[in-house]
Amino acid sequence: MQLQNLKPNQGATHSKKRVGRGTGSGTGKTAGSGHKGQNSRSGGSTRLGFEGGQTPYFKRLKKRGFNNVNRKDYATVNVSELNRYADGSVITPTVLLNDRLITKIESGLKILGNGNLDVKLTIQAHKFTVTAVEKIQAAGGSVEVI
Repeated sequence: MQLQNLKPNQGATHSKKRVGRGTGSGTGKTAGSGHKGQNSRSGGSTRLGFEGGQTPYFKRLKKRGFNNVNRKDYATVNVSELNRYADGSVITPTVLLNDRLITKIESGLKILGNGNLDVKLTIQAHKFTVTAVEKIQAAGGSVEVI
C-alpha cells in the first residue's frame, strides 16, 4: 500500500450536484430554489440567530455584568521573576518582551511585589505596587516610572 494509490471506499464519495444546467438535468431553471419567496431571491436568507420574528434567544437572556470601555489591562511581572538578570542591569518593558516574561505590553507594565529580589536592578515600568517598590529599594535597586 502506498500513499499515491489510496482511494476512498466504493460509494463513499458523491459527485457535486450541478444546478442550473438546463431543464433536462432535473435541477435547471430555478436551480432547486422554487419559484417565489425570500430564499429564491439573490441574497435572500435570514441572518444568524433569526427566529422568524420571535425574540431571539440571545435577546431573551439576561444582561449580566459591566464592560468598562476605558479599562486598562497591564502586563504584570512579579519581583521574584527579575532575579534572572545580572547586577546593575536596566530592566525595561522591551527587555521583558524579548526575554518572554511578558507576551505584550497592553496599557503598560506593572511590577508586583510577590517573592524576593536578591539583585540590584534599575527597573523602568508604568506602575509599581507599594511592596514591589520596597523590595526593589531594599535590594539596592531603583525604580523609574515611565
